[in-house]
Amino acid sequence: TWFMKAHLFSSLSEKEPPLDKGVIPWLGHALEFGRDASKFLTRMKVKHGDIFTVRVAGRYVTVLLDPSSYDAVIEDSVSLDFTRYAQVLMDRIFSLRLPHHNPAVEKAMMKQHFEGESLSCLSSTMHCHLQSLLLQAQRPCHNQTDWNTDGLFSFCYSLLFRAGYLTHFEGEQKSNRTDPIAVYVEYRKFDNLLTKMARTMLKPEEKRTAHSVRVRLWDLLAPAGLGEGSGSSTWLRCYRHLLQEEGADEETQRRALLLQLWATQGNVGPAAFWLLGFLLTNPEAMRAVKKEFSKISGQDSAQCPLLDRLQHTPVFDSALEETLRLSAAPFITREVVQAKTLHMADGQEYKLRSGDRVCLFPFISPQMDPEIHQEPQRFKYDRFLNQEGSVKKDFFKGGRRLKYYTMPWGAGTNGCVGKHFAISSIRQFVYLVLSHLELELCDPEAQMPEVNSSRYGFGMLQPEGDLAIRYKPRRSH
Repeated sequence: TWFMKAHLFSSLSEKEPPLDKGVIPWLGHALEFGRDASKFLTRMKVKHGDIFTVRVAGRYVTVLLDPSSYDAVIEDSVSLDFTRYAQVLMDRIFSLRLPHHNPAVEKAMMKQHFEGESLSCLSSTMHCHLQSLLLQAQRPCHNQTDWNTDGLFSFCYSLLFRAGYLTHFEGEQKSNRTDPIAVYVEYRKFDNLLTKMARTMLKPEEKRTAHSVRVRLWDLLAPAGLGEGSGSSTWLRCYRHLLQEEGADEETQRRALLLQLWATQGNVGPAAFWLLGFLLTNPEAMRAVKKEFSKISGQDSAQCPLLDRLQHTPVFDSALEETLRLSAAPFITREVVQAKTLHMADGQEYKLRSGDRVCLFPFISPQMDPEIHQEPQRFKYDRFLNQEGSVKKDFFKGGRRLKYYTMPWGAGTNGCVGKHFAISSIRQFVYLVLSHLELELCDPEAQMPEVNSSRYGFGMLQPEGDLAIRYKPRRSH
């Protein structure tokens, strides 16, 4: 009797999450997962609750969707490993292998260059490039009454990508410059195939395209970060030096530069698209942001530079936070390197098996969770403001105050190092666009396009199609 009780207790205390293998042998749920991860995982959550395991192309993936329990995964670097799956994706997407690479050393180096005085220098350079490119965008207008037409996604992505590329990869250098438009055109081809590369689902013709586009981008990026004369940002030169110290040859360094191009430029343009799109389709939100910006431009500019004044924009910050809640959808993935008991916030315990994978998907919860955010599908520009205008940080689920109520930047040791630079870039871009251009929808009744559902799990979402806009210079400029 004692033995049976002990065995029963052991079985109960070591229970595994509910398993859903799917009906297709080996593949399991891979196709549905890849087609629309948000829809699939929402269905699984309704069926199984906040934790479950699914079979995906021969692997068992435990999905956790309770934000109050996320720290049990994020803060465990002993049983759970971030780098193994990252290395798999680096190889699949960038044909890049860095066997001697130390992510912690890279992270520490990057942090030095993306905060404090270094961040101010980067932001200032970015501002100059954005202003210059916006002036060029206005030139097709023969006079101030002519409108330019474009797709908003194309407009935002192109301008922010080129400004970011010039800031990081070319710096102040004017001569022998690689044409940023050429880099952007090739990068967009690469970006359009990115999710298929990650899932190894390229058709033969797409494989050939992916290879040729990668080769062209490696060639275009080759000079970046090579010594003082390259004009590249300091962090890129330090990054290249770090790779050299780790024994990476010239070819490997060029491949790593494409990884950094994606890391720095792949999300900012899409984020600006969603934000401007939500503002254009929500006139009250647009009026509130413009009102805040007009106070900034009305201040005496001699007192403090524009970049400093742009730091104090609570209405804009809330609108951006709300945009990211609706459009930032990365997976947070870990490999289980040794069996672990996961302690949930509600007191439940589940065994995670060595060799399996763990995945958090904050887009479903907290970001689109109706218990945390009322009417989660709706854009509410002031969702992250208290009534008196201060930043709102108190959100609850099941009576428990949440540490994570939106997670666009990841969390813990693998949170986004470039977060502050990205926010600064988006803020500058939206400020410059709204203050220099008259911008409007071609169709005043137009709605935001649908999401490209294959992009769930890969950072910022992208639209299916675009939103037609027209713009011309403001008369005061």
